[in-house]
Amino acid sequence: MPKLQITRIGPVETPLPAYQSHGAAGLDLYAALQAPRTLHPGQRLLVPTGYAVALPEGHEGQVRPRSGLALHHGITVLNTPGTVDADYRGEIGVVLVNLGQEDFVVEPNMRIAQLVVA
Repeated sequence: MPKLQITRIGPVETPLPAYQSHGAAGLDLYAALQAPRTLHPGQRLLVPTGYAVALPEGHEGQVRPRSGLALHHGITVLNTPGTVDADYRGEIGVVLVNLGQEDFVVEPNMRIAQLVVA
């Protein structure tokens, strides 16, 4: 796995992106929110992660949905996969959309997506 340089950004401290198991393909990304946000059916929300990632040259980051959120709640990443270029140094944001039938609450520090380095 390529080595990543991770920099915290913003006022909310979230867990650092991490692989949750030895065989995991993606690092979990967390919601850097100060308070819960409600995502109504059909609504989009840009969720900050609280960090920037420096990817090695020749690599990209792919922001992908979490399958459990999609299956159980209809929550997915709108621009799947969202691309993080190797030279991008700003905060990673995740565009979530609620394709479900009910409101969904995005909680602070909730795992909202995965970052796959390719």
